[in-house]
Amino acid sequence: MTSKVYVSLRVPADPLRAFEAFTQEIALWWQPGGLFQITPRGDGKLAFEPGVGGRLFTTLQGDREFEIGRISVWEPGKRLVFKWRQATFRPEQSTEVEVRFESAGDETRISIEHRAWDTIPQEHVARHGFPEYATLQHVAGWWRISLGSFRDHLGV
Repeated sequence: MTSKVYVSLRVPADPLRAFEAFTQEIALWWQPGGLFQITPRGDGKLAFEPGVGGRLFTTLQGDREFEIGRISVWEPGKRLVFKWRQATFRPEQSTEVEVRFESAGDETRISIEHRAWDTIPQEHVARHGFPEYATLQHVAGWWRISLGSFRDHLGV
């Protein structure tokens, strides 16, 4: 079984609005992670290209782009799956993020599963030498902070 984190929370929006805000407004709510920067220059401004095969990418200073990963599932209001790689990953290394949007009364439960951390060696700079359980704790904490920012963004 792959090494993964699972985080969820409710946001004040219906599933379609939550999906749209997650994918179209990511640059407005994204919280960079101190331990898990996308590139050594920081996280830049994130954006999704809609649809299967679209990119999650970031634009850095000087309009340089870095592709974080490709979208494999695009189901508006339901589900989103994409590859996640940091700039320090080798070309064959990546993790995967699955985001689910489920109606919960007047709100939407956003669930994130970020998996395949066991494919990134402990000595890799992205793991900071942490054993697997510590890496997963840090990744989960970082997603909690980002989802809290996402919830706040939707509440505005």
